[in-house]
Amino acid sequence: MPGKSKAPAGVKLHKLSSNETPLGPSPRAIEAFRAAGASLELYPDGSAEKLRQAIAARYGLDAGRILCGAGSDELLSLLAYGYLSAGDEAIYSEYGFLVYRIATLAAGATPVIAKEKNHTADVDAILASVTPRTRMVFLANPNNPTGTYLPFDEVKRLHAGLRGDILLVLDAAYAEYVRRNDYASGLELVATSQNVVMTRTFSKIHGLANLRIGWLYGPPAIIDVLNRIRGPFNMNGPAIAAGVAAMEDAAHEDKAVAHNNLWLEKMTAALESLGLEVTPSVGNFVLVHFPKEAGKGAADADAYLTERGIILRRMDAYGMPGALRLTIGNEESNRAVVAALAGFLGKDAAKALS
Repeated sequence: MPGKSKAPAGVKLHKLSSNETPLGPSPRAIEAFRAAGASLELYPDGSAEKLRQAIAARYGLDAGRILCGAGSDELLSLLAYGYLSAGDEAIYSEYGFLVYRIATLAAGATPVIAKEKNHTADVDAILASVTPRTRMVFLANPNNPTGTYLPFDEVKRLHAGLRGDILLVLDAAYAEYVRRNDYASGLELVATSQNVVMTRTFSKIHGLANLRIGWLYGPPAIIDVLNRIRGPFNMNGPAIAAGVAAMEDAAHEDKAVAHNNLWLEKMTAALESLGLEVTPSVGNFVLVHFPKEAGKGAADADAYLTERGIILRRMDAYGMPGALRLTIGNEESNRAVVAALAGFLGKDAAKALS
């Protein structure tokens, strides 16, 4: 289920439910999208060659090992269709992205949940969940909706503990936001392994969620399998054009990172000053935990905020009914949500976010 996106009539909307960037897409991407409107009667390039080349140039990769798709959701589903079937098992962490479960079930396989520690994936728990039927492990790093991450040494330890016939899928949708010395998206591990793939998206930091653009980097044999089962035109021309322009505009990405670095720290401190527990995040969102006190829980807070046009994401589907996920927005939205939560909790908003 997608997050809510509407405010009551007559109330200004602050949509902070879908981890969308408040800076929007690169102006160059918008210009490229508009220019692509002049050739809508033509089929797009089925291989998305220009987009793959732009990604390869940006990250120093082999374009032949890149596959593009309609968001990383499509790529995750293709992996499941290509490598899972009835009787197989796929592992993901307790609060991992729900698409992993959906894709696994759609392929006829069995999803297996590995417990987390402090809302963070646990390598030992994942390895303990492996059986002879295990064929895939999904790892969101950073994880959505918790915002936590595994250091690269832990990711390598996870890979080393898996059999060679188990595919490790590293979902790095929020990698561009992470500024930690011990983090890596997985490009190096993919380059040196035959059973690791990494997925990325243009929906978050690049601000192109409406166009559905994702990409995958993997071993040639896996790229070949996925190319044989994907649709021949699984990406549209305007999306390809906008994606190329976005990938080439590193300055716009840097602005998004700087904005997030500033406000992630400010929002975390402000929410904690209101007495709320916040899971430490390296993404563009925070997981906020509410008290169990009657009238002060997450559901109550959600209703209170919605009445004021502030839309957060309920976490019931993830087994966390006591939490809401809050996207880092622009300054106006950030201040609005802190002020509203202060009112909800009976606290002083001025002291929370100066």
